[in-house]
Amino acid sequence: MPTIPNNATILVTGANGFVAMWVIDAVLKHGYSVHASVRTEARGQHLLKTFKSYGDKLKLVIIPDISAPGAFDEAVKGIDAVLHTAAVSNSPAMDAMGGDFVINSAVQGNMGLLTSAQKYGSSIKRIVLTSSGVARTNFSTVHKLVDDDSWNDEVLEEYKKKGKDANNAVKYMTSKTLAEKRAWEWYDANKAGLSWDLTTLSPPWIFAPVLYEINTYNDMGFSNQWLYKALVLNEFTEGDSPLNYPAHGWVDARDVAELHVRALEVPAAGGEGIMLVAGEFVWQDAIDVANALSPSPWPSHKQPFYKGLEGLKVHYLSWDTSKEKKIFGHKFKTLEETMTDILADYEKRGWA
Repeated sequence: MPTIPNNATILVTGANGFVAMWVIDAVLKHGYSVHASVRTEARGQHLLKTFKSYGDKLKLVIIPDISAPGAFDEAVKGIDAVLHTAAVSNSPAMDAMGGDFVINSAVQGNMGLLTSAQKYGSSIKRIVLTSSGVARTNFSTVHKLVDDDSWNDEVLEEYKKKGKDANNAVKYMTSKTLAEKRAWEWYDANKAGLSWDLTTLSPPWIFAPVLYEINTYNDMGFSNQWLYKALVLNEFTEGDSPLNYPAHGWVDARDVAELHVRALEVPAAGGEGIMLVAGEFVWQDAIDVANALSPSPWPSHKQPFYKGLEGLKVHYLSWDTSKEKKIFGHKFKTLEETMTDILADYEKRGWA
């Protein structure tokens, strides 16, 4: 990959999302300029306010629908690299949209960016796609080793059988798995004629304080929202509640953001799919850490945190992160550090 210049301009898609805002924070701190894609001008105003100290190093790019044909044609022109974080979220809205819509939108979002970059991105040196740990593996109730070459074929089979009757988690995991698979298939078929290379980053559950505007826990992203429910609302329920999901992995959003920047700068990251995993995770881990913090970073919350369900504390999944260690060698935040900062953020927001 050609060297990214010190004055590089980076396109960040889905820019007002939870992870994307931390990514923009990291990119700007590293001295680069950012073109931030948002659906509307109004949705970008909080970005401009949050990062106003950087002045014109942050500019908005309006892309109403990333799955529309040619959506990125103009956005990729004159750009040095792309961090593609935009995605359909895992939310109840999927019930109305339908599984095929969710999956097709995710796939088309990736493919639209890649084809636009092929046609109009002659200045681009690297594209980094934000994938997910659920593209590597489903949640598990049996011991399993997951590595960077793993694929969540189990969920693809489940969606193939259930279709529109699949739950939201299956739809989401299918969308992330197929979106990354299709991107690599396209890249492998076309890379000989491209001026840029491709990297994918796959984080599992992502937690951290929130940079975007929120009023209640319901305004937070999926991972953070369920963390609050686990700690405060005691919502270990039957059925499809994520708090009943068995073992997976976790990572802090600020580490994910930093490694998006590293993925632009480290030549060896080109052409690689890399998992970003701080450690094994079940919800009981976060509950235990929160209960053990003393003094509490959230003193306004007078009730003890829910004690949880000890029977769920089995780490069935192991993660082979040797590729990340070889390419980045990043020192990830501990769960204690992340939980301390999240609870302190609750306190700062005046939540009780």
